This record gives sequence, C-alpha cells and structure tokens, in this order.
Amino acid sequence: MARSVGGKLRSLVFCALLAAAAQGAFAQGRDFAKPPPGTANDTPAELEDIDIKDRLGEKVDLDAKLIDHNGKEVTLRDYTKNGRPILLSLAYYSCPSLCNFHLNGLNDAFKQMKEPLGKEFNLVVVSFDPKETATLAGAKRDSYLRAYDRPDGNDGWHFLTGPGPTTAALAESVGFKYRWDEAQQQYAHAAAAFAIAPDGTITRYLYGIVFDPTTVRLSMLEASKGKIGNAIDKLILFCFHYDPKANRYTLAAFNVMRAGGVLVLLVIGAFLVPFWFRTKENVR
Repeated sequence: MARSVGGKLRSLVFCALLAAAAQGAFAQGRDFAKPPPGTANDTPAELEDIDIKDRLGEKVDLDAKLIDHNGKEVTLRDYTKNGRPILLSLAYYSCPSLCNFHLNGLNDAFKQMKEPLGKEFNLVVVSFDPKETATLAGAKRDSYLRAYDRPDGNDGWHFLTGPGPTTAALAESVGFKYRWDEAQQQYAHAAAAFAIAPDGTITRYLYGIVFDPTTVRLSMLEASKGKIGNAIDKLILFCFHYDPKANRYTLAAFNVMRAGGVLVLLVIGAFLVPFWFRTKENVR
C-alpha cells in the first residue's frame, strides 16, 4: 500500500512539475505545433474552395473493402486489432506536391517517437484516385519505409487503394473534399490526418503538413481511449486538452488544479497518518 501511495505521489508531483514547465514554455511564446501565419500550414489560395468539414464523433465504415499494397482485399478493421487506433490519411500516390509534403511531415513526427509505428497505432493511407493500383501503392510505401529507416516499424505503414465509390464514401465520412483540376491535370485537395478509434469513431483532425510528435501521439492515445501508452502518458493526457484553434494540446487548468489538490491531500496524509498511529500507541 505504501508503495502504491508513493507511486501516486511521484506521478502527481511529475504532473505538477510538467504543468509548470509547460506553462513557462507557452508563456515564452513557444509554439511547436502550429507555425506562424505565412508558413508551412497556411492553405494556398488555389485550395480555398477545397475544405475539410469537421465530423468529430461520427464514424467511418471499418468494413469497406479496399486493396493493400500486395493486391490483397482488406478493410480498415484489419488495422484496429488489439484495440489499436489508426491514423488515416487520404492522398493519391501520383500527387506532385501536397500529398508528399503531408506524408513527409507525418514521417518526420514518427521518426521522433520512441515507439515504432505499428506498436501503438497504425498509419493507413488511402488513395482517393480510383485509377491508382496496388503496384503504385507498394512503390510509395517502399519509399517511405526507406525514409523512415526503422525496420521495427515497417508493419505500421499501410498504403491502400480502392474502387471510386468506396474511397469517395470514405472521404465523405471524414468530410474530406477534393476535385480534379483539368487545367493542372491533378487533384485539388486539402491536407489532414484523421485519428480513428478502434470502433471507427473520428476523434481528432490533424491539419496541415507539419506535425508535432507529442500532439500526434496524444491524439492517438485519446483515440485508443487510454488503452495504449503508460501511466505517465495518461497522466499527461489528464493534464492537457486539445485546443483546435492552437492545433496543439494545452494545459487543462481545472484538471491541473484537481491534481494539485489531490497532491496536497496526499502530502498532508503522509505526515498525519504516522502521527495518528503514534497517538493511538500512546493512548494504549
């Protein structure tokens, strides 16, 4: 019991120290998740009519039939086994620019994470171009495996294709709009990754082409409903909440106050309990 209380005390002390450090960093104007206006995550003018409609809390069809990079029929449900969530990205593999920037940004975040991709969540990229094939998906996957350069995480990368109606329905379910630009001979679309819970619920939108690895990981921890990660991860998630305007996790003041209150009570209890026992012994 003493060890259990001691462990909780250490966790709460960690939370308080984390909150103080994070608050200091934010006060100094450090924003690692969202660049200032005019930089990487700004939407180009030609894409202003191509948006993403927020459908948080709604569900995607986990049983829709798609094709993996080996030409095998799969479903999204195949990648949510053991309670793992998926980070879904809609792209097309022959895209000359934005899709590559988006996937490169995700890869940069994955490389900074301690755990290899696939252990806590899977990345699933689905092409919305019905003309693209499993061969092209495999080639794109191979290029990202080389860039990722962590063989223990190879099983976490999944590049899929599918029939037009199926991929269009998936895009519609997450509010992702796109259109073919005949003049440019390419698709016009925005960029976002979607955190999908094991039951198909959309739990988070991660917009743009630059991603903070902590924000990505906490988003996936939320999507798993706390089933992945360790006690410290869950404590951090308790102390922070996602701010969609800032595109990052920020301190949840009320939760920090609650944690601080519990910490104070535990510290007081740690001093008073021995005193009570000594008092009882003296009375006897």
